[in-house]
Amino acid sequence: MIGHLNKISSYERIRSLFFHNMTLMFGGFGGVGSPPTIIKNILDWGIRDLTIIGNDTGFPHIGIGQLVADNRVKKVIASHIGSNPIAGRLMSEGMLEVEFSPQGILAERIRAGGVGLKGILSEIGIDDPYLNKGKKVIEIDGHPYLFESALVSEVGIVYAKKADPFGNLVYDKSARNTNPLVAMASDITIVEAEEIVEAGDLDPEEVVTSGVFVDHIVPSEGVDWKWIWE
Repeated sequence: MIGHLNKISSYERIRSLFFHNMTLMFGGFGGVGSPPTIIKNILDWGIRDLTIIGNDTGFPHIGIGQLVADNRVKKVIASHIGSNPIAGRLMSEGMLEVEFSPQGILAERIRAGGVGLKGILSEIGIDDPYLNKGKKVIEIDGHPYLFESALVSEVGIVYAKKADPFGNLVYDKSARNTNPLVAMASDITIVEAEEIVEAGDLDPEEVVTSGVFVDHIVPSEGVDWKWIWE
């Protein structure tokens, strides 16, 4: 059996890592690849006034959209919110601040945060008064570029198909999406795993996220994990 390893945890033990007014980064695309049990627990814990960073706001009853629909979020940094009409309504009513970032730029901003860069330069949106609002313009070789600041968070939540005790992760097809970037760009990375395997059981060639980026691993709901601590 695996025995005692610090990265395998429980929801009771990670509860203290979540707090009001925190910045939370999440993996997923339209709810696919977002950690459902962690999100459910955040709702149950009553955490509010969140700033969330991720690809989108999911759907009202799927993924991170549940937090938006329950009015737990004060600010969103995402590529779109169109799949969640509640997010659109809250934004229109002035109850939700939304910072839009083109999907590729958003991914690069998260990656920049993960590798220690302050930001990136991009020509995208240079002539768009909405996308360039408040952003610094830097000229290089006579060409203007927008400075897009790097994105980081206090906690990042990630969903993986498999994890070993050290935190090496394998993702399920398109559920890979932004999860690897989120794991890199957060001060504390918490992984919800569908399956935890023995050390050495993962094929090194299928590992996408190295365990060096992972701090805690918790099991998905409905799976018996008692053997881990035996």
